[in-house]
Amino acid sequence: MDRSLSSSYVVRRRFRNWAIGIFAIALLALGLWGLRRVLGSSIQAGQIQTAVADVGPVENTLNASGEVIPASEQLLTSPIRANIQRVLLRTGAQVRPGEVIIELDKSLMEIDAARLKDQLALKRNGIEKLRLQLNKDLFDAEINNEIKTLNISRLQAELEDTRRLYRVGGRTQEDVTRAENALKIAELEKKQLENNLRYSKQSMGASLKESEIQAQMEEKNLAELNHKLNMAHVVADRPGVLTWVQEQTGMVVSEGEVLAKLADLRSFRAVGTASDAYSGRLLAGQRVILRLNDDTLQGVITQILPSIEDGVIRFNIQLDQPQHPALRPNQKTDLFIVTNRVETCVRLPNGPVFSGRRNASVFVIGADGKAYRRTVETGVSNFDYIEIKQGIQPGERVILSDLSRFEHLQQITVK
Repeated sequence: MDRSLSSSYVVRRRFRNWAIGIFAIALLALGLWGLRRVLGSSIQAGQIQTAVADVGPVENTLNASGEVIPASEQLLTSPIRANIQRVLLRTGAQVRPGEVIIELDKSLMEIDAARLKDQLALKRNGIEKLRLQLNKDLFDAEINNEIKTLNISRLQAELEDTRRLYRVGGRTQEDVTRAENALKIAELEKKQLENNLRYSKQSMGASLKESEIQAQMEEKNLAELNHKLNMAHVVADRPGVLTWVQEQTGMVVSEGEVLAKLADLRSFRAVGTASDAYSGRLLAGQRVILRLNDDTLQGVITQILPSIEDGVIRFNIQLDQPQHPALRPNQKTDLFIVTNRVETCVRLPNGPVFSGRRNASVFVIGADGKAYRRTVETGVSNFDYIEIKQGIQPGERVILSDLSRFEHLQQITVK
């Protein structure tokens, strides 16, 4: 017959099982630690990257990205409002000076030119009619003035006769007064006519001048239209490469609308983009390093655009070698903006071991073939080098690879 176990026995048995389990886990951990200690304290030299500390300049840089573009790009616009009749050259084509890129339909412009020509002819005819009318009015005024002169001479003679007859009793005083008034009226009318004649001569010149100016304006409009007709095709005036062409035939384009972009691929510049977090650290005149595959170029920031879009700030870069053979249009590149420079310092090639930390733990290889842990203080850095302020002397060899798996060791053996 089965009996139930006592509670004290159950507790002792459970405690023993727990003790055995904890001891086994501790033994296993100790064995793994020892195994790691034995097997993990060495590394093959071919598995690590090393470098020797030297003395030289180090530049502190900010990472950015950029794009290579032609230094000069000409916008070719439509000289008239017209339809695109034919596209002769496409995007990417090499262009010579005088070569036609796009032909425009200028039939509507020719109709406008004919209309302006007719208007100018009417204006010239109107000027001639005005000149004839003014000459007639001037001639009539001069004839009237001569008639008035003769009339005054007649009235003067009549006045003399009346006075003579008055003295002998053949006329009265009223007759004399009447003759004198008639002469005065005639003289005043002649003076008025002479004034009108002077005004007519002056107004004749002003009227003709106004009409001539209007005709000259019409002539200029016609000449401008004829010039546009002569230039009614999009023509290159310099050698280059077409980076963009409006290739939709039949499309109606307005005067001044961009139809093509012609780039001079003999010289280049760059446009950079960086996070707006760097906006307070970017300045015009800062040096910039460009990485183009295996080539490294330098330039300077010439302009920082004031607007920020989508958290990105843009700036223009003038290259020191704008005609470098490695440059290509629309080429993407890595940029490094130089914000600080230390002329002389202990430096090492930048590697994974530093990870941007100000105080880094590195292994320095000694003469005995072992690498010893050492804490170093770093300074300015860029893609290539990092400044070592303390902890490394020139000529010492340092492991640059990430050795975080040896963080529990103070020394390792390099085989």
